[in-house]
Amino acid sequence: MRRYSILSLLFVLASWFAQASSHREAPLIANDPLADNTDVYAFRSPDKQNTITIIANYIPAELPQGGPNYNTFGENIRYEIHIDNDASKPGDEIVYRFTFKRVNEDPTTFFNIRLGKQNLKTTYTMERSIDGGKTFQVVLSDGYVPPNNIGPRSIGSGVGLNSSYADLMRKGIMNSSSGEAVFCGPVDDPFFVDLGGIFDLGNSPRQGGQKIRDGVGMTNVHSIAIQIPIAILLKAGAPAQPRNILDADYVIGVWASASRRTLRTLKVDGSAPAEDGEWIQVSRLGMPLTNEAVIPIGMKDYWNALTPYEELADVTLDNNFYNPELALYMDDSRFGGAVPAFKKLRIQRKSLGSFDFGFGRDGLFGLKGNAALAGTALDDAVFGTLLLPGPGKARSVDLWPIFHTGVPNLAPYQLATGKNGNPLAVGKPFIHNFLPNGGDMLRLNMAVPVTSRSLASFSSLGLVQAAVLGLTDPEYNSNTELQVIPNMDGFPNGRRLEDDVTRIELQAVSGVVLAAVGLWYDDFKAGGSPVTPHLLNVLTYTTGVEKNDKEFQSVFPYLAAPWSGTEVN
Repeated sequence: MRRYSILSLLFVLASWFAQASSHREAPLIANDPLADNTDVYAFRSPDKQNTITIIANYIPAELPQGGPNYNTFGENIRYEIHIDNDASKPGDEIVYRFTFKRVNEDPTTFFNIRLGKQNLKTTYTMERSIDGGKTFQVVLSDGYVPPNNIGPRSIGSGVGLNSSYADLMRKGIMNSSSGEAVFCGPVDDPFFVDLGGIFDLGNSPRQGGQKIRDGVGMTNVHSIAIQIPIAILLKAGAPAQPRNILDADYVIGVWASASRRTLRTLKVDGSAPAEDGEWIQVSRLGMPLTNEAVIPIGMKDYWNALTPYEELADVTLDNNFYNPELALYMDDSRFGGAVPAFKKLRIQRKSLGSFDFGFGRDGLFGLKGNAALAGTALDDAVFGTLLLPGPGKARSVDLWPIFHTGVPNLAPYQLATGKNGNPLAVGKPFIHNFLPNGGDMLRLNMAVPVTSRSLASFSSLGLVQAAVLGLTDPEYNSNTELQVIPNMDGFPNGRRLEDDVTRIELQAVSGVVLAAVGLWYDDFKAGGSPVTPHLLNVLTYTTGVEKNDKEFQSVFPYLAAPWSGTEVN
């Protein structure tokens, strides 16, 4: 048998470039969908509040009717979930690794499922490392992966699997020897966004009466979901019970990745290629939409080449957070008129009469060295120049830490409630997920109580809604005490399945976080209400797609069942 051995271009370049992320958002990883992260979620489990649920999704925009070769987890790929719980140590503390195996039970048919047998039947091995990836221990073997939801004859009839899909999903919930509940399998894509509008030069919500559409509606992804006891995730030395609802020892950072071998040998007889060589990361994801809507297209592959820890030390990409392109379209003195869909989103150019957060402006840097910064997070004696590094870095105090370090429970990062007009004063605490030793990760404070999904106050606006309640609701705005405010457990403090991250991030680019801490919009007048028309415009902005196309489950893995190939439009 002749064999031609090649070093695949994809894998050669991957060692430098192809560590990508959500929904085909970087050029190189778009050619390798089985290894492409789409989204990461991390939240305190609503029905088992002593656990954290982490979800990493892969394979973007799966068509439910995409036979005969349906999407599934890839072989020769290491899928990993990384957890950082200690800012005093570099890198991860805990890593979960998944590898998958596929078999054809009846290769004589072109059907995926027939007479109780399944082709592309997939199982997995789960390993765990508690020393940052140096060593791994197998904690679950022969894990069951439910099949794709092909249709009612394949799943429910006697000539198929003779089962309900709900039963197959329940069968897919496994228990590891180390105490985690695990699910791996196809699900409805829980992300919701009008992709067509967003990428049509920011036409979201669509103008001129165009129909708004969830761009990932009625599509599936493959999900790895783990429900982990909080006790397992705590850093060494942390108390078994949190000291308060913002305990700094309860902060974790979460990101996901996929890795492949560097060498692929293709065979002329059509049999499976041989894989060899060292493992290199070809995909990674933490915060949603970072590479998609913050990093410019010419730098997307470079961004993907960095781990979160390398990224924090790299200065090449920082200006995209200090001065994001999207902010240009939220400023009438720049290109605001060019994107009419964003007309409600306008950044502060003269907050409190003097602070300019426009593109390339100084933001709060004019206060550098001022005694008023003493003891705040912007004081060089507290975090050095981390959050106020220099002139011309307008958004170093809000967008950069949201994506790179998390936010500390220190002034000015407290609600304007009780500040009496001084944004640098101590206000009402509402967030602490500060973990400054890595870059782009989801950061979650595990001590924050769960907001019940059944409450009228539950909101897909996450921390934005918590800030609104903390500023306006008499139950919370009459004092500066630490209180449980609904939705403090929402994005960007972790990410719940229900959180409308596209809307929240666009509101953040337009300065809503600055306003929450007392750097009000330009139409604020001294002595008047900070709830100005500009602020109301930002809070009422919507892309038009505000929830998922399917209801989520109330129990683990919480994700909705995948769409069937016979029910989609």
